[in-house]
Amino acid sequence: MRLTGVSRESGWTGLSVQTTLANPSTRPGLRLPGRVTLAAGPHDVLVRHIRLGLVTTVEPDDPAAARRLMQFCQVPIAGRFVVPAGRRRAVDFAMPLPWETPVTIFGGVPLLNLQMGLRTEVSVDPELDQGAMVPVFVHPIPTQQHVLAALETLGFVIRQAGLQEGGLPGVEHTLPLHQRWGYWVAPLYAGPITELEVIFVTNSAGLEAILWMDRRLALAGITHQSISRFRIWHADADRRDWVTTVDGWLRHAINRHAAAAAHADWSAQISESAHVSRHPDEPVRPGFGLGGTAGGAGVGGGGSGGDGT
Repeated sequence: MRLTGVSRESGWTGLSVQTTLANPSTRPGLRLPGRVTLAAGPHDVLVRHIRLGLVTTVEPDDPAAARRLMQFCQVPIAGRFVVPAGRRRAVDFAMPLPWETPVTIFGGVPLLNLQMGLRTEVSVDPELDQGAMVPVFVHPIPTQQHVLAALETLGFVIRQAGLQEGGLPGVEHTLPLHQRWGYWVAPLYAGPITELEVIFVTNSAGLEAILWMDRRLALAGITHQSISRFRIWHADADRRDWVTTVDGWLRHAINRHAAAAAHADWSAQISESAHVSRHPDEPVRPGFGLGGTAGGAGVGGGGSGGDGT
C-alpha cells in the first residue's frame, strides 16, 4: 500500500511537495522508506534543506492542559539544491525509527486516540513549507508483542493506551515522550491491585518493562502505588515461555505492592497461579526519582526498596 501527502503550492515559488511511503506500516528500530518529490513552478527554486519529522498527539505534564501535537523525531534527508523551473526533483529516503517510537496498532487494530504522521519540512528561502502529513502505522516489535499478548492471555484488559509528554525520573529515555498501556486487572490478580500501567523502554539489545500499580487511585488518595522494573533481551524472545515470564513479573510486583500497603486487608499475597511459576528476571534498580516504588502516595513518596527484590 502506498500513501502520499501533497502540499499546497507555495505562494510565490509555485513549489509543491509530495511525500510518498511505499509501506506506511512499520516497527520501532526499522527504517521507513519513501520518496519526497518537489515540483517547481515558473521559476527556479532554491531549497535549503529537507527534513522529515514524526508527529503525534501527547498529553502534557499539566493534567488541566489540552493534548497537543508534538514532533518527537526529526531527520535531515537533503541539503541545498535547486529545482529548475517547470521541473521535478525526487529525493529517496529510508528514515530510521527510534526504538522508543510509540506503538499505534496492536493485534491489527488501531489504538484509540493514537495517531502518527510523517511531516516533510522543506526550507525555501524565505519560507518554510511543511507539506502534508502522511499517516504512519507502528506495530509492536516481537518482544513487546509477546509481553502484550501474555497480559491478554492472563486476563488483563486494555483500558487505554496513551502518550505522555516527558520521561520518567530515573529512567533513561531518548524521546521527549513515553507510552503508557493502561489495564484493568485480571481476576487472577485482583485484590491487591485494581489497575496496572505498563511502560516499555526499548533499545536495540532488549526491553525494560515498568509495571506501575494503582497510579490513578494513588493520585486520588485512595490507596498507594508502586513501581517495579524488569529487563529482558530480544535475543531469546522466540525461545521463552512468555506467559510464565510475565506471570512471574506480575506476582513479584504485586506481592511487593501488597506488602507495602498500610492496611492488613491489602496484604494478601499472590501465591498461586494458573500457570507454571518461576523466579522472575532480576529487576533493574530504579535511579534517583523513582524512590516511591512502594507505599507512597506519589512517585516521589517514601517506600520500601527500589530494586524490586
